[in-house]
Amino acid sequence: MMVQARKRPEGEATGIRVGFTCSKKVGNAVARNRAKRRLREVARAVLPTHGKDGWDYVLIGFRDKTDARPFDKLQQDLIFALSKLHGSRK
Repeated sequence: MMVQARKRPEGEATGIRVGFTCSKKVGNAVARNRAKRRLREVARAVLPTHGKDGWDYVLIGFRDKTDARPFDKLQQDLIFALSKLHGSRK
C-alpha cells in the first residue's frame, strides 16, 4: 500500500481523518471493494496508536498486493509507513 499524509492547519479539525482509494487497475468492483475493506481494517487497528492527531491520511491499494498480502504484514507496512512519515525511524 501507499500512504499519503498531510498535517492540517491549526483550528481546522481535530482527530485523525483517513480516506481510502483503489483505482480500476486493482481490478473489478469486487476486487477494489475487497482491497478497500482490508485497508479500512488495517487503519482501524493501527491509526489509533500510531497515527497523529490533526493529520489526514490516504491509504492507496495496489493490484495483486493489497488483496493477497497477509493481514499482519499489511499492519506492519502501515506502521512502517507512518514511522517514516512522522520521522521516527526504528
